[in-house]
Amino acid sequence: MNATRPIRPPRPRIDSAGRRARLGRRHLLAPAYRAARTEEVADAVVGLHATDAATVHLSACARLAEPDPGDVERALYDDLSLVRLLCMRRTLFAVGAEFVPVVASSTGRAIAARERAGMVKWITGGAPGWDERRLAEAEVKTLAALAARGEATAADLASDVPDLRTTIVQSPGKPYEARVAVSSRVLRVLAAEGKVRRGRPRGGWTSSSFRWTPGAAFADLPAPPAPEARAALARRWLAAYGPATVEDLKWWTGWTLTDTRRAVAATDAVSVTLDNGVDGLALPDDLGPVAAREPWAALLPSLDPTAMGWRARDWYLDPAHVPLLFDRSGNIGPTVWWNGRIIGGWAQRADGEIVWRLLTGEGEGGREAAAAVAAEAARLAGWVGDVRITPRFRTPLERELSA
Repeated sequence: MNATRPIRPPRPRIDSAGRRARLGRRHLLAPAYRAARTEEVADAVVGLHATDAATVHLSACARLAEPDPGDVERALYDDLSLVRLLCMRRTLFAVGAEFVPVVASSTGRAIAARERAGMVKWITGGAPGWDERRLAEAEVKTLAALAARGEATAADLASDVPDLRTTIVQSPGKPYEARVAVSSRVLRVLAAEGKVRRGRPRGGWTSSSFRWTPGAAFADLPAPPAPEARAALARRWLAAYGPATVEDLKWWTGWTLTDTRRAVAATDAVSVTLDNGVDGLALPDDLGPVAAREPWAALLPSLDPTAMGWRARDWYLDPAHVPLLFDRSGNIGPTVWWNGRIIGGWAQRADGEIVWRLLTGEGEGGREAAAAVAAEAARLAGWVGDVRITPRFRTPLERELSA
């Protein structure tokens, strides 16, 4: 007698429209879901990209009910409730302080170790008279000088610790040959380890010329073991970016495929089917239909976490628009969104005017979308005021529009 095989229920299916509807709510882009404080924004998207100093403020204010760069500065420099750290994909993120131990254990510590190994090789191999002992002594003196000052620029610290003034020629004989101070690499590694942190910049909120302040070394923080931390990060990411694929999570974190699969297995994620039969993952409470509550438009900055949230982007970005919106290294520029899709790009001209171009024509939202984008551009211009924004990574459309 043949045993009857149990009938497996079909896997839940979540289409691209449902994924786009989730963005307006979870990433706080639809007006009804905008946040009151910067910390809420960072938590909603797991972390704010911080490679370009302006991106943190632009991304946060796009999602705040009342945009205010001062609230971002409060979180970063006064309350210390946001922490910049080198983590996923060896990229600088601003992460909620309570989540820092998880991010540090899951990605940050391994990256800091690689950064330190690279620095030691670079300095001891390129600066005559330097060895690991001298480097260690220079670091101790640097931390002591910073503790005495409370905050300092790299130049301030170099005046206190002469060894930091040592320079090394990079790429000798090449057109891009450069002489680089040891201080820049030392401070980068100390920051990657959490021993120092970036304080207020010397200029306005678009400046990347930071003052440095003492930090709490990540190695000294109580944190979950790396496998447990990776599972916690995967769960948080799926809550914000799911449904998505294993490949998306691997790309976003920078983990190996093995670590990614183990992290997913340690969560309660379930398999779902995305458009075109693609295998995806979602949390158990994220399987039902999600409808857009209202139409929404957004002007997001270069490297915004929503635009850079997935490796496979066809469900929210027409591949034909990639050459205009990305640079050659894969960094996305300023984007215009309508109901969960990128429909164009924007830029700021030298006179402060916010300009944009829709790449989808009248077929994507038509006049309603154009009017909503114009309103968002006016909203952006209203709080940016006299500040001028030039993305660190320029893209073809941004260059053209800003000219």
